[in-house]
Amino acid sequence: MVESDEVLGGAVSTVERWPGVRVDRGSSAHVIIRHSGVVEELELERFGLRYVDCDPWGFAPAPVPGDPGPDGRPLVFSVDLDATCASIAAACGDADAAAYRRFVEVWGPRSAAVVKAFGDRPAMTRLVRHLWPVGAPRRGQPRTPGGEIATDFLGSGDALLDRWFTSERLKAALAWFGAQSGPPMSEPGTAAMVGWVALLHDVPPGHPVGGSGGLTQALAARLASDGGRVTLGDGAARLLVDGPPEDRRVTGVQTVSGRRITAPVVVAACHVLATKALAGDDAPPALAEADPPLGNGFGLVLRAQTDALPSYPGAGEEALQGLQLLCTDRAQLARAHGDWLAGELPREPVPLAMSFSASDPTLAPAGQHVVTIWGQWYPYELADGSDWDDIADRAAQQLIAAVDRYAPGFADSVQRLYVQTPLKLEQELSLLRGNVMHVEMSLASMFAFRPTPALSGHRVPGLGGLYLTGASTHPGGGVSGNSGRTAARVVLADRRPAARLRAELTGRAGRLLSRRTSR
Repeated sequence: MVESDEVLGGAVSTVERWPGVRVDRGSSAHVIIRHSGVVEELELERFGLRYVDCDPWGFAPAPVPGDPGPDGRPLVFSVDLDATCASIAAACGDADAAAYRRFVEVWGPRSAAVVKAFGDRPAMTRLVRHLWPVGAPRRGQPRTPGGEIATDFLGSGDALLDRWFTSERLKAALAWFGAQSGPPMSEPGTAAMVGWVALLHDVPPGHPVGGSGGLTQALAARLASDGGRVTLGDGAARLLVDGPPEDRRVTGVQTVSGRRITAPVVVAACHVLATKALAGDDAPPALAEADPPLGNGFGLVLRAQTDALPSYPGAGEEALQGLQLLCTDRAQLARAHGDWLAGELPREPVPLAMSFSASDPTLAPAGQHVVTIWGQWYPYELADGSDWDDIADRAAQQLIAAVDRYAPGFADSVQRLYVQTPLKLEQELSLLRGNVMHVEMSLASMFAFRPTPALSGHRVPGLGGLYLTGASTHPGGGVSGNSGRTAARVVLADRRPAARLRAELTGRAGRLLSRRTSR
């Protein structure tokens, strides 16, 4: 494996940002990989990976004085469904608590089916095979197999929430959780992103001890035990390609230093457009013409060293274990997304805070903490032409103030601050246009459409031996391992003797036909 960065893991890595303070560079809370089975299949615990469960996994504050709607208690989402429903009942009423219990019952099997679809190849027939059983009609219902689930899955998250719940506070918290994938919950096809919460009552998000990079380090240790080797600071500069025009194949890569590594198979885990650049003039049409939607940025990340943890009125330590969803009204999300569409900074930033040093003392010295603040929908290109280097501090202070609004005194606790603007995310982690998901996560860019229909099968038609994986491919961004596992299965299937013979015969037939046509 060759990596251009000096730090292993890209957006799943951790560095000592300040003396004795370990700070994630990208992801912090791992959700999907804890349901994918990859950790267990690779036995990563034997190689040093240890997760701290985020339990409670979610927290939403009570509205601050002056906000519309009645003041109330915070919402706390625990693995324990009974405890979660009790919190909802106290904050939002018994009816919504009962509705939430039923929601988890209905969406648990549906989200489990999505987990299976994420771990499989993205063909539409396979997707239907996974989702159809949970959409079959129950006894006494009209016989419209799959109709209910099709309506829900193709609908918006907002519409789903409005059908199930009455409390805007509850709907806002769940919508903000669902929106972490990127699209606003008003878009079609976002209902499943809300429904994922049903699975968190079985296995919650987790944070690796020592930081997010603990996952990558365990993967590297597993790779080394299997005879693999990792080279840092000398990434691929171009693909090596050989063969006649009708049967072009990769033969390896040349690194930045000029080293040539020959191999019958190359798996590109970088951005699909980076792979396109590596292929250069050898890129076949399917790759050369690839132009997936990247969007105009995604978010702004603050990494803060503080001398205290956030303190939310009416909440105890349980608020600090997982995702602090600092949103009480979906109108806040709508305004932030509207500003992003207009190419402007959000007038009212919506923060998500995480403070895993509360449960992992390896991240910071005694008396110090690491708090990550995520603000979504910050444009890469601003409509007024502003330079991110000039406005980064102003945007960061605005986001800190948004946290301070719910946790008074937080701003005064910040000792050091590292700001990752959309531009910085591109420069530091090669996330083009600051999109942490590589390609937009809208319905038109998922499953068999990701990154493009022609490239959705992890192969590159017209260039044998080259395979695609990573966030550009199905199932998209987030820490899951699904794309790499699926790509590996495709490679192994193609390299079985029968598959190789079939490919060779197909190639011979194609060359023979080409010669006859040319005559």
